[in-house]
Amino acid sequence: MTATMPTTNTATAAPGTTDAVTALRTARATRARRRWLIIGILAAAVAVLFAVSLMIGETFYPPADIIAVIAGQQVPGASYTVGELRLPRACLAVLAGLSFGVAGVTFQTMLRNQLASPDIIGISSGASAAGVIGIVMFNLSQTAVSLLALVAALAVAAAIYLLSLRGGFAGTRLILIGIGMAAMLQSVVTYTLSKASSWDLPTATRWLSGSLNGATWDRVAPVAVTVAVVLPVMLLLAHQLSVLRLGEDSATGLGVRVGLTRPAAVVGAVTLIAVATAACGPIAFVALMAGPVAARLVGPGGSLTLPAGLVGAVLVLGADLIGQFLLGTRYPVGVVTGVLGAPYLIYLLIRSNR
Repeated sequence: MTATMPTTNTATAAPGTTDAVTALRTARATRARRRWLIIGILAAAVAVLFAVSLMIGETFYPPADIIAVIAGQQVPGASYTVGELRLPRACLAVLAGLSFGVAGVTFQTMLRNQLASPDIIGISSGASAAGVIGIVMFNLSQTAVSLLALVAALAVAAAIYLLSLRGGFAGTRLILIGIGMAAMLQSVVTYTLSKASSWDLPTATRWLSGSLNGATWDRVAPVAVTVAVVLPVMLLLAHQLSVLRLGEDSATGLGVRVGLTRPAAVVGAVTLIAVATAACGPIAFVALMAGPVAARLVGPGGSLTLPAGLVGAVLVLGADLIGQFLLGTRYPVGVVTGVLGAPYLIYLLIRSNR
């Protein structure tokens, strides 16, 4: 009679493995908490700057008057000054900042290069050239200028993308082709301005500098509709775009449909940048700065789409307040962002060379 030994399950996890999994989960939870904390702070900063933009000016209006105007009540003086002048301007600043920030970080993520923003690779230049031609030569309405800028930006993006596909897609080749395209389109803008009449030239020049002056609800409406439609799509694509940072082969292995994700992201980003540019001109360097600033604030891991959009809104609102009230004379918002962004571009170029 043979005795049978009882079997025991010896497959237990090693203590080191358990500690590593616990540490990984803790790190992920910490990053997630930091991410949402930063997003909350950025959203609060947008709300504060938005409120300040409505309150201050030649006449100061207290928060109670601002709330009453937004609620539709009639407040002597404030109903016109806030409701028809300051509120459209502040709304356009937020929407344009969101558009530039999201579009910029989308291209930077896809191409894995912080220099790959729409204003560097020629897409903003396509919208700018179309906008100037529409304003100077055809005296088009705001809606028509927006449509023309959208078509031109999409055409330029398609041309740059197709030219960069020769021999296989390469982000560096796309950036270099885009820089050349931007130079060519800038020549078109310069030629168009040289042929502009004396009464059209100031309007086109002010628009090219990136300005919120003269903001009306007619200018806000196309941008608001575009953001309401496109931004949710970009947020849905955010995870796939983050995986694309690893490269096409790795992203495909992780289940990302690169052939569908990249064109959808390009169309969405170009639409945002084109409509925002048509509404307030090419506000310099916001698309370039928003993504890297958001990355520094949020830290590694997670999508930068929403943080970059909020950083863009903070930049435009803050630069507009600086240009209006802190420099002794009033400057367009694009002048202020250009002063801030030019040194940052030099810094990026130096770091890239290193």
